[in-house]
Amino acid sequence: MDLTKRIFVIGDIHGCLNKLDLLWKKITPRPGVDQVVFLGDYIDRGEDSSGVVDYLLQLRQTYPETIFLMGNHEKMFIDFLSGVERALFIYNGGESTLKSYLVRMENFWDNRPGVLDEETLNLLVPENHRAFLKELQPFYETDDYIMVHAGLRHGVPLESQSLDDLVWIREEFIYSEEDFGKRVIFGHTPFVRPLVLPNKIGIDTGAVYGNSLTCLILPDLEFISV
Repeated sequence: MDLTKRIFVIGDIHGCLNKLDLLWKKITPRPGVDQVVFLGDYIDRGEDSSGVVDYLLQLRQTYPETIFLMGNHEKMFIDFLSGVERALFIYNGGESTLKSYLVRMENFWDNRPGVLDEETLNLLVPENHRAFLKELQPFYETDDYIMVHAGLRHGVPLESQSLDDLVWIREEFIYSEEDFGKRVIFGHTPFVRPLVLPNKIGIDTGAVYGNSLTCLILPDLEFISV
């Protein structure tokens, strides 16, 4: 039996539960052997962000060593739930996320003031979803790769990278031809097809914009999209 470890890296889902389910049925990670890494942006813009988080929590029961990275949309949601930069979250697709939680709770607004105050949000977003958000990792490193949501700032040691850059950086990273020490696997910036360069591989293929959701299988450099 071939027990060579493979790493399944999955790009930005953005609430597209159907595509996540289709993709998962096409890949075959072996529990206890293979590693699964999600690059963040599980929520916002798509129709079922809360359903995506439920799905991921269920997967973690079978694949407890799965790595879940933080995306900028999770960071905005965490801030929103803390009362920080709430307009930024709504402006960037957060309204669809809130709706996905509201539809789960029939008659939620009965006897409530109709505003999203702290007490209401505590009831709206389940505790296990909040815990999931708090446990998201900023990056994941192997012997050969660095996996991160948005990218890295060149010249800054990995352990010193700011969370803001890890989840938000774009042009400075995308157009950099510099060596980051290891090949960087990232999401965040959508492409029609995976971006494959000597120093980086981008696998956000715009699932929420009508394009595909992509998984990169390492070390084979095999791409599977739905």
